[in-house]
Amino acid sequence: MRKPRRLPSLTLCSPRRDHAGGNEKLVKMESGLRVYGGDSRVGALTQKVSHLTSLKVGSLNVKCLCTPCHTSGHICYYVTKPNSSEPPAVFTGDTLFVAGCGKFFEGTPEEMYRALIEILGSLDPQTRVYCGHEYTINNLKFARHVEPDNVSIREKLAWAKAKYDSGEPTIPSTIAEEFTYNPFMRVREKTVQQHAGETDPIRAMGAIRKEKDNFRVPKD
Repeated sequence: MRKPRRLPSLTLCSPRRDHAGGNEKLVKMESGLRVYGGDSRVGALTQKVSHLTSLKVGSLNVKCLCTPCHTSGHICYYVTKPNSSEPPAVFTGDTLFVAGCGKFFEGTPEEMYRALIEILGSLDPQTRVYCGHEYTINNLKFARHVEPDNVSIREKLAWAKAKYDSGEPTIPSTIAEEFTYNPFMRVREKTVQQHAGETDPIRAMGAIRKEKDNFRVPKD
């Protein structure tokens, strides 16, 4: 029998153990695995990557997107399959969540703006977003607080609650959808800027992230 070809192991490049904490054990279980990441703090790292580094995983093409802010070495992975009608996917770790974004632990509003708007926001609109945590309902409640008249937010929140009640995931979303209900990707919209009290989108990014950090989620 032909021995299956060994594929590289990819970590979502956060030094936080909730994303890369199992690397050392995986490498011990399966010798020869390669671990790619953008930060030397990633456990069992075998190859450090940088912005736009390209990898092959079987038939898939993987492009590394440097998105520092939540952590200084954060990488998102953009995955495409050549000669396929299947839409691309992006694994966003703690940078982009459904209707939200990660805390600015090691970065600035400028960095998160670039990550969300200039890098992830420039991907194919139909790109599916797979994030590191499922905070969808609470994120949408904050989004509703920022833009109470946004119909897309209210519809997505009702959908997410129904999914949760039936035990189904709310992930993935798409880049196009995020621009309709994610306040951190809507910082150029007047409604978000008015809520933040800022006309500059980067300052609005910082203001609503600070507000989100202290937001008390309603029980409804």
